[in-house]
Amino acid sequence: RPVSLQHISHSHLQKLKEAEERARNRPRVFKEPKSKSTSCPPLGMESRKIEPDQLSASSVSQYSFAPQRARLNMQGSDDEENMRGGGWCANSEDKNHWFEIDARRETEFTAVVTQGRNSLNESDFVKSYFLAFSNDSREWTTIHDGYTDWLFFGNSDKDTPLMNQLAVPVLARFIRIIPQSWNGSLCMRLEVLGCPVPDPVDVQYRQNEVTPVDYLEFKHHSYSDMVSLMKSVNAECPNITKVYSLGRSSKGLDILAIVISGNPTEHEIGEPEFRFTAGLHGNEAAGREMILLLMQYLCKEYKDRNPRVQRLVEGIRIHLAPSLNPDGHVEAFEVGSELSGWTTGHFTEDGFDIFQNFPDLNSILWDAEDKGMVPKLTPNHHMPIPENLETNISIAVETKAIISWMRNYPFVLGANFQGGEAIVAYPFDSLRLNKPDEPRVIADESLFRWLAVSYASTHLTMTRDLHGSCHGDTTAGQHGIVNRAKWKPITGSMNDFSYLHTNSFELSIFLGCDKFPHQSELANEWEKNREAMLIFMEQVHRGIRGIVKDQQGNPIANATVSVEGINHDVTTALTGDYWRLLNPGEYRVTVRAEGFSPVTKLCVVGYQSGATTCSFNLAKSNWDRIKQVRHFHAEMTKT
Repeated sequence: RPVSLQHISHSHLQKLKEAEERARNRPRVFKEPKSKSTSCPPLGMESRKIEPDQLSASSVSQYSFAPQRARLNMQGSDDEENMRGGGWCANSEDKNHWFEIDARRETEFTAVVTQGRNSLNESDFVKSYFLAFSNDSREWTTIHDGYTDWLFFGNSDKDTPLMNQLAVPVLARFIRIIPQSWNGSLCMRLEVLGCPVPDPVDVQYRQNEVTPVDYLEFKHHSYSDMVSLMKSVNAECPNITKVYSLGRSSKGLDILAIVISGNPTEHEIGEPEFRFTAGLHGNEAAGREMILLLMQYLCKEYKDRNPRVQRLVEGIRIHLAPSLNPDGHVEAFEVGSELSGWTTGHFTEDGFDIFQNFPDLNSILWDAEDKGMVPKLTPNHHMPIPENLETNISIAVETKAIISWMRNYPFVLGANFQGGEAIVAYPFDSLRLNKPDEPRVIADESLFRWLAVSYASTHLTMTRDLHGSCHGDTTAGQHGIVNRAKWKPITGSMNDFSYLHTNSFELSIFLGCDKFPHQSELANEWEKNREAMLIFMEQVHRGIRGIVKDQQGNPIANATVSVEGINHDVTTALTGDYWRLLNPGEYRVTVRAEGFSPVTKLCVVGYQSGATTCSFNLAKSNWDRIKQVRHFHAEMTKT
């Protein structure tokens, strides 16, 4: 059992009260660390930069509450069969308690952030602690105020991170947190801030490094900073960019997007539309910054005539929306990187999780499939939304704006950036079992797996993670990809809705364990994701594309394009053009439209880059001609 306060002696309690009194009256004066004029970054408890073998503790209550569980924002589980502790917890038999981090090099320690245990039912957190430092892990010096050990006040609840800054930075290799009082059982999660002392060899090596992206701004952007940046990209590249709003948040903030294309103001026939989105949850800040960096990068490289970027911009209409939940973004940004908890700004102002706030079309499709009604009576694509969308108060204003956006553009492919894990998740996201008990498989399973692999395998670290998932649960995934329904199923996801209601294939890219990485990590995050983002955008050209026209050469909108063997159709845009993402192979493709005879063709998708052109000309059907003749005769007899 974890330690509870009843084991503490009366004399200790008396000393603790005296220490608390002194701590309350102590003046707060801080000195900046010598090594940097700005604040020091986290050592990496949350981001996993700190390895498991750098952590140790005086004791553990049981295996699932080991020191490795003490990472800030670590999520536990209450599942008896797969118990994962939401923090480090000490053994109640022990008298002296400590938690130790080996920084592996001399470090100027500047602050400690603590948090209680993640648990549904318990309220365990450390209320006060001492800090001790060492260079060899044998001789320890506790921070002292000249009279006695310096007591730091800890948490007052289990979820909210609390930072204690050191009055004077301490130079050492090891740091120990020595809990003195706690609520419930002795359990904690934490992060430590410090500036590693530069290694002379490392300094020499770093001087030789070339930064290829010195024009990029690696910082976290407030809402107004983000708006200014998007406007400045538009001013820098007015011929290929346009900033527009999807709608407003519940607090009235614009949900902004920028379109980057050879002709940004309108859809060009034959040009696919692509989207990257982020910030569905306001505290998942890495995605927002990657999208802001990407728009700067595309603008600058296009102007510098980078041939690959020119092909991307001129061959795709790229929509980038960095903050779909601006109210949540504002809330998380105000708290900042280190003190933003697991759910700070996660929800909208009205309390919705946008990502799983879309109409549940899966249940309608699966019910119809079970009754044998698909596709004769119920379509396998463009499933209608229940009629009360506009008046439905269980759907957020932000969600309604995103749905309207999805319908207004013929998107072909998209991905939303999230955080708290390092993996690409593909749909279905919702779970309903077939008989035998297997999750329902999306019709385009092999294609979605390819799309997920294209990002994960190009990302610099996603497929190399040897520690499993960020929180110790098995992700049921390999090679950095996972089927969401097998991992953490949810209903009403943006990805499932996109697939069942529009032509667009959408998946979720989880960028890392730390949802809100420190500003100093952003350049590194950009290097990890840049190539993966470009490669993923290029996948929009994978498969077949074409134009569907009548025999007079007029485009036919809303024609249905079916691929034999794949029970999911797409439709043509208003301009008669279509795109159908497919893996390499031979496909029998049939196009149908109201009043026209269907046409079937064999379309071949090769391994080379670029979509195969497969266009169709449809003739009026005999039935349609007969109807026209009848209508003409009826009109004549009236006259």
